[in-house]
Amino acid sequence: METLNFLLQGFDVATRPTNLLVALFGAFVGTIVGLLPGLGPINGVALLLPLAFALGLPPETALILLAAVYLGCEYGGRISAILLNVPGDAAAVMTTLDGYPLARQGKAGIALSLSAVSSFIGSMIATCGVVLFAPLLAKWAVAFGPAEYFVLMIFAIACLGGMVGDKPVKTLMAALIGLALATVGVDSTTGVYRFTFGSVSLSDGIQFVIVVIGFFSVSEVLLMLEQTHSGQQAVKASGRLLFNFKEFCFSFWTMVRSALAGFVIGVLPGAGATIASAMTYMSEKRLADASGKFGDGDLRGLAAPEAANNASACGSLIPMLTLGVPGSGTTAVMIGALTLYNITPGPLLFEQQPDVVWGLIASLFIGNVILLVMNIPLVGLFARMLSVPNWVLVPAITVISMVGVYAVHSTTFDLVLMVGLGVFGYILRKLDFPLSALILGFVLGELMEDNLRRALSISAGELGILWNSPISLGLWALTALMLGLPGLRWWRARRGAQLANA
Repeated sequence: METLNFLLQGFDVATRPTNLLVALFGAFVGTIVGLLPGLGPINGVALLLPLAFALGLPPETALILLAAVYLGCEYGGRISAILLNVPGDAAAVMTTLDGYPLARQGKAGIALSLSAVSSFIGSMIATCGVVLFAPLLAKWAVAFGPAEYFVLMIFAIACLGGMVGDKPVKTLMAALIGLALATVGVDSTTGVYRFTFGSVSLSDGIQFVIVVIGFFSVSEVLLMLEQTHSGQQAVKASGRLLFNFKEFCFSFWTMVRSALAGFVIGVLPGAGATIASAMTYMSEKRLADASGKFGDGDLRGLAAPEAANNASACGSLIPMLTLGVPGSGTTAVMIGALTLYNITPGPLLFEQQPDVVWGLIASLFIGNVILLVMNIPLVGLFARMLSVPNWVLVPAITVISMVGVYAVHSTTFDLVLMVGLGVFGYILRKLDFPLSALILGFVLGELMEDNLRRALSISAGELGILWNSPISLGLWALTALMLGLPGLRWWRARRGAQLANA
């Protein structure tokens, strides 16, 4: 009952005219930023943080603005992923696997509308979870130390083998390539230059924006040019711009399961929406088994990552508010916003600043409704992007990609590196390597190394810390199971063939 009273107090704050306008503005800006490949929610929130402070907005209004941008970016990232096969951010990588094939089948409107509803359901379930379980889940998240996080990353990499069931070896090889790219740059612990080949420009490592735009955007442009040369078939828009009731029912329980899993993963500090979307996609593919068409335009393969990454975004607010620990890179920027207002996030924040906390939580409900109402009518406009001829689309994607990469360090080296990675990505795609596994390996690589270093520092170099806790043992057991599944499936298929021939 007390929680309900606090939530009503939060709605009183969130429904003030100024805060409603701020939420509307933030949702719109976030959608646009999410649509642009490579920017993502961290950049969107970071861009508006100085504006919020310069305008003298009160802390609850500033936080509502940043949260609306955060949610808007999670919604917007799916648009370019579905229409152009270029994810707006890392969390939208999994959306490309079934979203883009659906668009190529003339179902862009169905894919966009279903992904918007999936995002809405995922966010609403997670926001209810924030209201009900914030203190409890915050205590549970503390149980994850560096060793547990390292094993969690190992488990995520092992799961990649099941992401593309008919080519687990290529999937794991792609993930290892991503892990190798993550090691480029100065070792933060020893200061040793690794794989920089004497180039100062590589001392900071390869930026995520360069990797994702190179492997996805540039390689996609090369494929478009190849198709144009050989005579590309135009994509026909579907007669329907919205999904029907049967399609919604077909995907509904996938949305619910993925939202719950994404919320729990989002509560873990540092896990983030990328891991949530990847793990839920893999689990839904296994549940579907032979009945699924994952990778060829399965609606469940679209609904799962979209529900999960939005649920994870909301879940990541729990460690931020209750522990003062960022649940993701974006919430780290939001913690910076709180410190600008001399507010210290942590266990006492709920008591000392109830308007800020509950106003933010209430604004999540309102922001999601705004985003759904905003996105559904624009489905037709977004879908028309597919009818744009390649001679217009290719230069546009190229210019946007080059501007996004150049903005990182303002050096031509980054542009050359982007083109080099793009050509490499084009070759990998022609060889049927899944680039989504490569990007996930790259994203997880730095997290794996950092947590392994911390765990070994705590234990004075003893490897036993990696399997001492019950959580670590459970994750190792799941990892062994994931690695053994492809071999088991192969054995069962071979056994079935032998019995059939007998």
